[in-house]
Amino acid sequence: MASSTFSFLLAVVPLVALFAVGSCGTELTLTIGKDSSSTKLSLITNVAISEVSVKPKGATDFSDDLKESPAKTFTLDSKEPIKGPISFRFAAKAGGYRVVDDVIPADFKAGAVYKTGEQV
Repeated sequence: MASSTFSFLLAVVPLVALFAVGSCGTELTLTIGKDSSSTKLSLITNVAISEVSVKPKGATDFSDDLKESPAKTFTLDSKEPIKGPISFRFAAKAGGYRVVDDVIPADFKAGAVYKTGEQV
C-alpha cells in the first residue's frame, strides 16, 4: 500500500508543479524593431497578442489597431515624428484590454527591449 501511495505522489507532484509554473504566464516584452525611426515604430512582442494600439505623448486617444505583419510585429507609420513616452494597449486573452502607461521612453532606440510588467 505504501508503495502505491509513493508512486502516486511521484506522478502527481510534477504535474502540480508544471501547472503552477504554467499558470503564472510570461511577462510581455516589447522590442523596438530595427526599421524604427522618428516616424515609424515597429514593436516586436515575445508572445502572441492582438488588437495592439499605442498613444504617443500629447495624443488624446490610442491609435487605431496597429497592423501585424509578420507575426508578433506591430507597426505604426506616422507623417509626424513619434513622441515618447508611449503608452501601449492590447487585448487580453481573458477579455478586456490592458494598458501599460509610458512603457516606451521618449529616447527609444531600435533594438531596445522594454518590460511591460504584464503577465500574459
